[in-house]
Amino acid sequence: MPAPLTLDGFRADLAEYLYQSPDDVDLDQNPLDAGLDSLRITTLMERWRATGVEITFVELAERTSFAQWWQLLTARRGDTP
Repeated sequence: MPAPLTLDGFRADLAEYLYQSPDDVDLDQNPLDAGLDSLRITTLMERWRATGVEITFVELAERTSFAQWWQLLTARRGDTP
């Protein structure tokens, strides 16, 4: 099982699909406006689910910023922050 998801790991995962450095990821940005499409979102979701975070595509789609995604992921990861 992969290591638990951290904020640094979350930013690195996003950066990979946004073609940015992790430090350049704006957590206040809307995922769709940032350039993510449904395939990339699904791929990220599956990566995060592999770390033990139970989320669905719909839950991610309902949120309008990466910060809201992170709030959801931390609420679901079940370990210490």
